[in-house]
Amino acid sequence: MDNFFYGVIEGFYGRQWSFADRHSYAGFLSRCGFDCYIYAPKGDNLFRSRWRDLLPPEHLQALLRLRAEYRSQGVRWGIGFSPLGLSEQFSQADRQLLIEKIQQLNELEPDILCVLFDDVRGDIQALADNQLSVISSIVEYSQASQHIVCPTYYSFDPVLEEIFGSMPKGYWSDLGKGLDSDIDIFWTGNQVISTSYSMGDIDQIGQYFCRKPVLWDNYPVNDGKKTSNFLNLKAYSGRPSALSDVLNGHLVNPMNQPWLSRLVLQTLGQLYQEVEAYDPLAAFEQSLVSLQDMHFANQLKADASVFQDKGLMSMSDKQRQELASIYSQFQHPAAKEIAEWLKGEYAFDPACLTG
Repeated sequence: MDNFFYGVIEGFYGRQWSFADRHSYAGFLSRCGFDCYIYAPKGDNLFRSRWRDLLPPEHLQALLRLRAEYRSQGVRWGIGFSPLGLSEQFSQADRQLLIEKIQQLNELEPDILCVLFDDVRGDIQALADNQLSVISSIVEYSQASQHIVCPTYYSFDPVLEEIFGSMPKGYWSDLGKGLDSDIDIFWTGNQVISTSYSMGDIDQIGQYFCRKPVLWDNYPVNDGKKTSNFLNLKAYSGRPSALSDVLNGHLVNPMNQPWLSRLVLQTLGQLYQEVEAYDPLAAFEQSLVSLQDMHFANQLKADASVFQDKGLMSMSDKQRQELASIYSQFQHPAAKEIAEWLKGEYAFDPACLTG
């Protein structure tokens, strides 16, 4: 478990967190023993489709304040950067713009810089070579102490080839052999949203990558066309603590609902700290206690299986309205999120193609 770390990556589509939410997570993650937080919201186009544009002063200042908050809590702070379009063609002009953007990101002093090639077209023969060139240019100028790459094909799940085209032959091994050994690689498991992980499966992709992967765990995230109909509230299961022997790290992607996500996220720390003594049912019960409102906790315990297993589509309009009325009466931000979800205020973003 030497050097193994776990943290949160804010990497979802749809309704985004506020900066107040992000600030509040610094202390929460510190208390739960998390190592890091990665700012990678799909809704910030200055890190995705508009990556060529420099950050305006007010946005830069907002991120500097966010970095300071995490630093003050002893939590490493990182950035997710998606240079869209460069997997297909990496011109000299784009290289210069890329260098200028990385130099600006250096002003934010990220501990971790993630280079994300996920959710883009991949049926390009020179995919690995193009991405290796982009990564090389980024790392040359980046001052981050750790770099993590998300490949275009980040899972064994066939849905990726169905959506983004056939993976070029040898893509994983070419990427693994071409990257410096100190650069990490993300992996989501056998599926984009994996319900469980095994040591053998992780070891298999590690052989392709020529290193232990960093797990990008898409639970409890709920930003997809199907998953947005559910609230994932139950504690982590299907993730043996022994995974720390075959992973370099474990980053989890939360829900669009920041307060409800805390119920699940806090149990990841328990999983790795309690090891064999970890009990998902007990962890869930403990997470409800953390709400510090037993009336609300008891109501949520009674409805949790409806929210997580049956979802919005199984409810009648009358049931949704009645539940929304009940949760609107509680003075807790997590209850407000439930009421808004029941009212349809967490709309699915069609940009999310895999959930």
